[in-house]
Formats: sequence, C-alpha cells, structure tokens
Amino acid sequence: MLKGDKVILRPFKREYLDKYFDYRNDVELQLLASSDAVLPMEYERLVAVFEDHLKADRNAIAWFGIEVQGGRFIGQCLLHNFDYTAGTCELGITIGDRDYWGQGYGKDVVRLLVKYAFRLRNMRKVWLTTNGSNQRAQRSFAKCGFVEEGRLRNHIWLDGKYDDLVYMAAHRDPLPDSVGSEDQPTEDVPTNAEDEA
Repeated sequence: MLKGDKVILRPFKREYLDKYFDYRNDVELQLLASSDAVLPMEYERLVAVFEDHLKADRNAIAWFGIEVQGGRFIGQCLLHNFDYTAGTCELGITIGDRDYWGQGYGKDVVRLLVKYAFRLRNMRKVWLTTNGSNQRAQRSFAKCGFVEEGRLRNHIWLDGKYDDLVYMAAHRDPLPDSVGSEDQPTEDVPTNAEDEA
C-alpha cells in the first residue's frame, strides 16, 4: 500500500473490476487515456486480464487500484515495461471517476508512483505516452516533473483524426542542461550539401 496526501494505492483487487469495467467502456475516457483504438471490453475478458496478472511475474508489473478516503475506488494506475538493465519503466494512470478530476488526485498518484519507482524499484527514469491533443494531461505530468522527450507526429488515429503521440519522462537524477554540449564544435557547421561545396 502506498499512501499519499489524497489517495491510497492498493494492489489491484478483484472487487475493483465492476467499476473498472465501466471505466474501460467509457468512450470519452478511453479517448483521453489511450492511443489505442476504442474497443468494447467484455467483462469476461477483463476478468481474464486480471487473472493473467495474478499469474504473471511480480517484477513485470505493479498494478494499483486508486482509493480515496473511505475506500472509494476512483481509478487505476500501473508501472510496467520494466527494463532492469536501463533502469526504466512506463507509467499509466486512469482516474475514471469524473468527480475527482481537476482536484489534484492524479498528481498525487503520479508523484507516489514515481517515488515508488525511484526509491523502491531502483528505476532511474519513468516514462509515459499521452495523446498530443490532451494538453491537460501534459500540463499535469509537467507539474510532477515530467518533460517532453519526443513527439511522433500524426502517429495515432483518435476520434476521427490523426494525433501526435507524446513521450514524456521524469528522471531520478536531473539531467544537465547541456547534455553533450562539450562535443559541439565552436565553428559553423555546414547545414546541407550546398554549404559544403
């Protein structure tokens, strides 16, 4: 269990599945939360995902239910795609209960997950992807120390149009402002073949 200022993260439990089933089939929520095609999720398939999770290697994924005071389940979050050689993992979060949007619950969750990854899983970098049109998510992640590291232009099909896929990351040890600047030449460098002639 991880306890923040506003939330408690508990290992994902079977009793969360009924409410999570609603979140997984909320089209508007899925458009915000995923770059995948919006597909209906059958309850039996969701149960199978949960049961497969219970059988999987415990080091492969850290899947949490998000609760607020009183034990109310409002969403889920996870760390996955662990690369123990590089010290990186991917973060995912869904606050499915709209009553808890825009009040700092998501920020509390993200900060807890990042702290857990750095302190208890010895990760050095936590990364995530978000849709380019989801400016609200990008601002929220930035407030938690994430910076944009890359953008794949028109990479996903979302809600009837192409959208960017944005990669963001938080680093345990801040990167220097000028990574690689010592390798930069001090004189002008040709920018194309005509300049070299």
